[in-house]
Amino acid sequence: MSFSIPHNAPNFASDQRANENVFWGSARRTHQHGHANHGIGNSLNGLLENKSLPMYKDKPYSYAASRRQSPWYKRPRVWLAFGVMSLLNFYLFWTFFRPGVLSPGKGDHESANTWKWLKKPSDTTADWDLRREAVKDAFKLSWDGYATHAWGMDEYHPITKSGKQMTPTGMGWIIVDALDTLMIMNLTSRLSHAREWISTSLNYNQDHEVNTFETTIRMLGGLLSAHYLSTEFPDMAPLSDDDVGKPGEDLYLEKAADLADRLLGAFDTHSGVPLASVNLKTLKGVASHDDGGASSTAEAASLQLEFKYLAMLMGEKLYWQRAEKVIEVIDSNGMQDGLLPIFIHADQGTFQGYNIRLGSRGDSYYEYLIKQYLQTSKEEPVYQELWDEALAGVRKHLITYSKRTHFTVLGERQDGLLNKLTPKMDHLVCFMPGTIALGATEGRPLAEARKSANWTQKQIDEMELAKELTKTCWGMYKAMSTGLAPEITHFEIMDPPQMYRHGALSSSDTDFSAFHGDSTQWRKDYVIKSQDSHNLQRPETIESLFYMWRITGDIMYREWGWEMFKSFVEYSSVENGGGFTSLSNANKIPPVKKDNMESFWLAETLKYFYLLFSPTDFLPLDTIVINTEAHIFPRFKLQRGLKTGWTRKPRDTNGMIIEEKGDNLPAAASELPTVEEKPTVRKLRVVEVTSHTDEDGEMRMATEDEMKGDAKSFSG
Repeated sequence: MSFSIPHNAPNFASDQRANENVFWGSARRTHQHGHANHGIGNSLNGLLENKSLPMYKDKPYSYAASRRQSPWYKRPRVWLAFGVMSLLNFYLFWTFFRPGVLSPGKGDHESANTWKWLKKPSDTTADWDLRREAVKDAFKLSWDGYATHAWGMDEYHPITKSGKQMTPTGMGWIIVDALDTLMIMNLTSRLSHAREWISTSLNYNQDHEVNTFETTIRMLGGLLSAHYLSTEFPDMAPLSDDDVGKPGEDLYLEKAADLADRLLGAFDTHSGVPLASVNLKTLKGVASHDDGGASSTAEAASLQLEFKYLAMLMGEKLYWQRAEKVIEVIDSNGMQDGLLPIFIHADQGTFQGYNIRLGSRGDSYYEYLIKQYLQTSKEEPVYQELWDEALAGVRKHLITYSKRTHFTVLGERQDGLLNKLTPKMDHLVCFMPGTIALGATEGRPLAEARKSANWTQKQIDEMELAKELTKTCWGMYKAMSTGLAPEITHFEIMDPPQMYRHGALSSSDTDFSAFHGDSTQWRKDYVIKSQDSHNLQRPETIESLFYMWRITGDIMYREWGWEMFKSFVEYSSVENGGGFTSLSNANKIPPVKKDNMESFWLAETLKYFYLLFSPTDFLPLDTIVINTEAHIFPRFKLQRGLKTGWTRKPRDTNGMIIEEKGDNLPAAASELPTVEEKPTVRKLRVVEVTSHTDEDGEMRMATEDEMKGDAKSFSG
């Protein structure tokens, strides 16, 4: 079994990087002394052997230079025949157990222990500690490849073994994003190296534009999570440099505050909605160069966990006020059933277009509603209200079912809620089932949540929806040749669609039996287009498996996660210590590799695998909140003068804003004509149109091309 604490291993006795460099160098050379590769993926070597590659790439180490005078037992033909038989037996052995993959490296005493575990009968209880160590080894393999070939770079290309900066001197994109994973996995020597780089090389005073959202969730979130874990869990990858009273005690927090002050420039708009980018040196926000200059709704509304936690730590109300103002502006648009278009104009604070989806550009807005409620220990009920309203809207407008097997599909309304449903799910949507379960139980185990006074049919239905959506997301993996999900999946659905509001359906065939072959009925419900078949090492499904396991205790979610992990190792590993890469085509074998390791592979995907296989009392869900980049923050009580600084505008029974007398809009949205006659008020925009019947058999609003009159727009 792999060691738990790296500095206990012989080759990691020193914290000095010079000694580590010697180790990395020897690890890349051919094994000659029986222990040169001990730190590089040994558990993976034994657990997940790749039978498509030879176990050893070089000749046996005892191979003699000359064998002319050798006795029969040293003659090559004899040994060749013996070797062929051995390989045949080896192949049959692995075929019987599990045809996995071998990551680069050679066997040793650690993998020998793993082999013993593999030889246990198939009905033996899984060793989850061993599986967790295999995940750790995958992380080490990835990290060490990056450290060897692209240290300090923002991008890492594991096949060409090269790196690239995103800004003049680098953002620490990979290093900072992976800090808390290093801590959680107790990788002390690697953490020490990362911390040294942050202390001596990380400087955010760069004349360069960066994405406001990505920088917030990855860099600011990574630094804040590192601060939390290093202070609240001092035995987690302990370093003396951040001990109380040491000069580096607040390194992570100081870097976070410096970065946050620079990011605040993006919020300097008329409405308070942040611009898509910001210049880190000039502190000026920069509108998006695409999408008509509009900001992404998800990006503008997924900065709150980070800035509110920083406000609590620093006692600085400005961080809090800037973050929550965004949600106030968004909610004041009065969108129907809590579902928002995916673009918003930062200056006006009004939405652009009608495209509504929970995939790219829409996803984490919804995620952060319930997580803001939990972050402040349920002391801000407005965010639970927003979440409940949005989830009800999802069930009403976006949930449908596949044609044959009735998989639950969370679709899109690309032309507005009253127009056609598109049965398409980005892999990004697969965050949703875990988030639904989190909202229903508030992070408590299901058995405990059921005993609470507020457990009603609403929560029961939400948990059932979470289970069905998780199954759909897992099916995305099972439908692919490599067992790794595509970026986007379409579905065959009924005509007209069977919507959730017409009656919930349940899928069958939970174990996806006999999934190989196009003739399988359930497989026909999944439509995977060639341009969507790439796999970017995304974490959303393993994230939901983690939440579902922690909340329900159903071992099935762990087993699905283990199968997924083995597929990642088998098909995305890179030879010669490169680590792991994303795939350009995950629906063919061998897959087409992309030569890029996403930072979230280390920050999210492997972290969620590790947590899935960890004991349930390790970072319990009812004490923490996890941001959309899998960075871990504590729950806290409102304090230091921090409070919800806004209230929702009054709504009518249909959830529409009731405007005050004298406004440019009608006094109450309920006074407007019904949908069957005319459209209602939408984002301060009144349009006179005729009605059309949508594919659900219900009335819908006409598209702009169908409109027979002028649209009158009101400023917000």
